Amino acid sequence: MRTAFKEWAIIVDALGRGEQIIILRKGGISEGREGFQMEHPQFLLFPTLYHQQRESVTPEAQARYDQIAPGLPSPEILRIEYFAEAVAWRQVDSLSSAEGLRGQHCWKNEVIEDRFDWGRAKNIFAIAVRVHRLPLTIELPMSPAYGGCKSWVELEKDVVTTGAQPVLDQQAFDHKLNQFFAALNPTSQPA
Repeated sequence: MRTAFKEWAIIVDALGRGEQIIILRKGGISEGREGFQMEHPQFLLFPTLYHQQRESVTPEAQARYDQIAPGLPSPEILRIEYFAEAVAWRQVDSLSSAEGLRGQHCWKNEVIEDRFDWGRAKNIFAIAVRVHRLPLTIELPMSPAYGGCKSWVELEKDVVTTGAQPVLDQQAFDHKLNQFFAALNPTSQPA
């Protein structure tokens, strides 16, 4: 697999520990006129070291960031530990629906509001992913081609995913997936 999805290191950590199954995405500046598109059903998780991510997450995630920060690789190294399968995604067109996902991710509320309102389209994408831990952590040299504000990158080298194991068992994953659907479709749930 060469396709990778760029996401904050603290979010990749939460996904890799099974704390959350949701990726929220508005789309980067380099995404073009159409904004973010869910282009690939399977992808490697590319942790980014964006310096403001600590301030943009919940206090619990900030504490976790402080724990993992000393072990993060230098900016010249890309460390890949996980791949993900997108099992569902929705373009969320109301801020109240986006806020309904609170507690299922570690972004602060004001970050969701800012992302939702950014740009012409008032929306955000919510992606539910099944995350798998690779049998071996892969470290690659960081390439200038990976830079920029874009979601998708094509790695220069294939990463073998054979033998990867889900980070959540099926029952735990299904529970979180049901929470995702319930938050986005509250009127369809039984009273």
